[in-house]
Amino acid sequence: MGAYDDIFRASVEDPERFWLDAAAALDWHTAPTTALDSSNPPFYRWFPDGELNVAYNALDRHVDAGRGDQAALIYDSPVTQSQRTYTYAELRDEVARFAGVLAGLGVGVGDRVVIYMPMVPEAAVAMLACARIGAVHSVVFGGFAPKELAVRIDDATPKVVVSASCGIEGKRVIEYKPLLDKAIELAAHKPDRQVILQRPQAAAAMGDADVDWVEAMAGATPADPVPVKATDPLYILYTSGTTGKPKGVVRDGGGYAVALAWSMPNVYDVGAGETIFTASDVGWVVGHSYIVYAPLLAGATTILYEGKPVGTPDAGQFWRVVADHGVKSLFTAPTAFRAIKKEDPKAEHLRDHDVSSLKYLFLAGERLDPETYHWASDTLGIPVIDHWWQTETGWPIVANPAGIELLPIKPGSPTRPLPGWDVQVLDIAGKPVEAGTDGAIVVKLPMPPGALPTLWNDDERFVRSYMAAFDGYYLTGDGGNIDEDGYVYVMGRTDDVINVAGHRLSTGSMEEVLASHPDVAECAVIGVADSMKGQIPRGFVVLKAGVDGAAEGYEDTLRAELVQLVRDQIGAVASLKDVAVVAALPKTRSGKILRKTMRGIADGNDEPVPSTIESAEVLDALRPILRKD
Repeated sequence: MGAYDDIFRASVEDPERFWLDAAAALDWHTAPTTALDSSNPPFYRWFPDGELNVAYNALDRHVDAGRGDQAALIYDSPVTQSQRTYTYAELRDEVARFAGVLAGLGVGVGDRVVIYMPMVPEAAVAMLACARIGAVHSVVFGGFAPKELAVRIDDATPKVVVSASCGIEGKRVIEYKPLLDKAIELAAHKPDRQVILQRPQAAAAMGDADVDWVEAMAGATPADPVPVKATDPLYILYTSGTTGKPKGVVRDGGGYAVALAWSMPNVYDVGAGETIFTASDVGWVVGHSYIVYAPLLAGATTILYEGKPVGTPDAGQFWRVVADHGVKSLFTAPTAFRAIKKEDPKAEHLRDHDVSSLKYLFLAGERLDPETYHWASDTLGIPVIDHWWQTETGWPIVANPAGIELLPIKPGSPTRPLPGWDVQVLDIAGKPVEAGTDGAIVVKLPMPPGALPTLWNDDERFVRSYMAAFDGYYLTGDGGNIDEDGYVYVMGRTDDVINVAGHRLSTGSMEEVLASHPDVAECAVIGVADSMKGQIPRGFVVLKAGVDGAAEGYEDTLRAELVQLVRDQIGAVASLKDVAVVAALPKTRSGKILRKTMRGIADGNDEPVPSTIESAEVLDALRPILRKD
């Protein structure tokens, strides 16, 4: 038995002791004596008698321990050609002042604040300032459409909205203030005030209810940290729902802080004074957990990056950031690496930068296909660690625990469940399946600290969405299997399993095969309705940079090769005969391919354009191909 096995067993056999020991890593106003309150399942509560302040734990305690001069947050913005480093003392002072701004606007314990910001340091400052005074923040991805922002304002009913005059997407400046004004006009709930950060790229017109960030900070009295119950909400983060109405995932402060503080050294192998670069956005859970809270709770240095993996200005920006700031662990989405691989397949930009500080690459947010894994692994020569988690869980469910011991890597698997997560695979009747057999991936209750305790003002939907399918289990919504070594294979959302003439087939398996072709940069497979077979798969591939897709006969040859590959590796039952070469695939801003939307269009439905889409133009260009117009 290795260290991982011992620690995992301890977490399952005596979770009370395991998580109380983990809680000792934090400073508590009132230390918890009980880890878990299981009196009202499935509404479990962690550290019910504990009190703490998460922002104090993220900032003040490091300053008090004499590490105030260490870098806490590095802002690196190739789109504005600027960088700024905040020490722990400087970041604490900024947060305390902005907490004073919010308090001066009447925000107190339990009040909500919506944050609608680009990737600038003030976004993190606003989040931590809310935590400092016990307010509940809800970050909405900057640039979201007014209607979607209005829905979130109505659900969270914020006292204040914090925003900026603009964001920068690649080379485009997007003015936020008109979007925010329209959202408030559409919303039934009207916030008391809006705090606006004026950026030099675009000036916002200010109204009577608007407060200028810089002016407010100049006159603010710093606010002290307010201890709150560990079970009080820290934030609300909206995730897409099947009904169209977003689900407000609630995160408690105590359980979340304990889980994140445990995960930094044990999963990411990053401790005090070391640097993590999480290339995501504070609008997503990855940004909340591993740009803002976890690195600061661990006393590490975090990088807040305003830019893209390619095009701002080139495909070497991640390598530059690693080299400039001595990054130890890089965490991003597989999509980012597919974009880099497409743009720079031979990784020529890597030669320009010394990335010897980089010990690990962590990838999550969608399935890591083996082709991308091998490219990243061969290119960097370091462990490439796939790991799997969700907005709802707050931190990884399945990962290779680099800080405990690196388990053997199996391409296609995010490895084994982390301590606290009892992951199982069930059949349609709720019975456990044999090793290697596909089914619904579930987590046996109670889930560990950090996972959502409920949905905002909607306990009934929480039960219906996650707990009702299998009694005593959290339904992840993902399908896959666990092999004989306990390795989890996540093959995609359960609606990405298609039924071809009675055979249940994973589109993820087919994508794996398509992605293995040397000319393919990325791909998607969807199941579309068919009168004869129920569903048939259709493939869409994007070519690598430098491949001449317009050459005579090339597309027909490629299509034949791809169809044969799938036939050879999955079998004729896969029935994949239709593969189209496309310029790009439609994605969310966090990099997930919009397969469900593609499937609906292909089936002839009038699919709405999702609010999370990165580029509606990509979907418009694909529409006639999907419909075969």
